[in-house]
Amino acid sequence: MCSSNSSYSMKTLALLFILIGLTNSRIYSASIIGYAGSFNVLDYGAAADGITDDSQISGRLVASSTPSIWTGQDPSQWLAFRNVSGLIVDGSGAIDGQGQGWWDQSCRYHPEMEGCTKLAPTALKFIFCSHSSISNIYFANSAQTHILIERCNGFKVDNVMIQSPGNSPNTDGIHIQASQYVAITNSKISSGDDCISIGDYTSNVQIYNIQCGPGHGISIGSLGKGGNVAQVENIHVSNAFFYGTTNGARIKTWQVGRGYVRDVTFENLEFNSVKNPIIIDQNYCDVRGACKEMATGVQISNVVYQNIFGTSSTDIAINLNCSKSVPCTDITMQLIQLTSATPGREVTAYCRNAYGQEYSIEPGPCPSQV
Repeated sequence: MCSSNSSYSMKTLALLFILIGLTNSRIYSASIIGYAGSFNVLDYGAAADGITDDSQISGRLVASSTPSIWTGQDPSQWLAFRNVSGLIVDGSGAIDGQGQGWWDQSCRYHPEMEGCTKLAPTALKFIFCSHSSISNIYFANSAQTHILIERCNGFKVDNVMIQSPGNSPNTDGIHIQASQYVAITNSKISSGDDCISIGDYTSNVQIYNIQCGPGHGISIGSLGKGGNVAQVENIHVSNAFFYGTTNGARIKTWQVGRGYVRDVTFENLEFNSVKNPIIIDQNYCDVRGACKEMATGVQISNVVYQNIFGTSSTDIAINLNCSKSVPCTDITMQLIQLTSATPGREVTAYCRNAYGQEYSIEPGPCPSQV
C-alpha cells in the first residue's frame, strides 16, 4: 500500500516523478488530507505487472509548509510504502518536505515552548518491503527523518541526494530499523542529525561510497534505550567521506540496554575537520556525563577500523568510552592516521574498557591489548 498525506489534490499528486514496478500487487492507494477514501493507482495508468514502468512523469512533490494542516492526521509520516515486494522507486525528481515550520516548534530546540512538537513527519517510509529499491532522487528539508527503512528484507538505496541544514533537528538522512540485507551506495547526505543511522534488530548492511556533511556521521544506535535488547550484526561501512560532521564512525548504546553489536567494519574512511572521527559511547545518556554507571550494557565486539585518515576538530580523535561491566572486546585498529584540523595542535586517543589490538595507528595507543 502506498499512503500519503498532503494538502494537494490527486491531480497534483499524479505529477509525482516516481517510476514504480510492483509485483504481487493487490490494490495500492494514496490517501490525501482533505479527500475522503483512497485512490487506486491502477486507475491512473499503473500496470503493476512487475515489468512496466507505472509512470514516466517527472516533477517535484512538495509538502505543505504549515504544520497545523496535520491536525487530526498521523503526524509521523507523509509518504509510505507498506507490504510491497519488488518495488522500484526511481527518479529523476525531488521530494521537498518544507520542514522549517516543524523545526521552529521542535521540542529539541524549543523545550520551553508550550505545545512544542516532538513528532514530525518522515518524508518517505518503506515498511515491510522486500527486494525493493530507491534511486536517483533528491530529498530536501524533511520535517524529520528523510528516508526510513523499517522491517524490510532486501533493500537497496543508490545515488540519492539528501539536503537539509546542519541545525535542523532530528533530520536523519536514512534510518534503518529492524531490517536485513540493506545496501546504501553512491549517495550524498547533508542533514541536522545522522547521515545514516542503524537501529535495533538490524543485520547484513553494506554502506559504500557515501559523502556525509554536515550531520552527525554514520551511527550504529542509539541502542538499548529503556532496557531494550539490541541485536545488530554484520555491518560494513566503506569508502565514506565526512566533512565538518559532529561524528564520523560512531557506535552508541544506553547503559540500561542489553544484547549485542558485533561483526562491524569501518574501512577506507576520510575525515575533514570532524569533531569525533572514531567514537564508541557505551554510556550514552540524555545529558552527557549525568548518568551513573550501571552493571548492564550492550556487548560490543569484533569491530574493525582500518585504513582511516584525516583531521579532527577536537583534541580527542579516537574515543572508545566503553562500559566497565560490559567492556568492548575484539577491537582491531590498523592503518589509522588522524591529525588536528588546527595546525600545530596535537590529538590524542582515549580508550576506556576497550580491548583488542592495534597496528600502525596515530594517535595511540588504543585499544588496550589483552
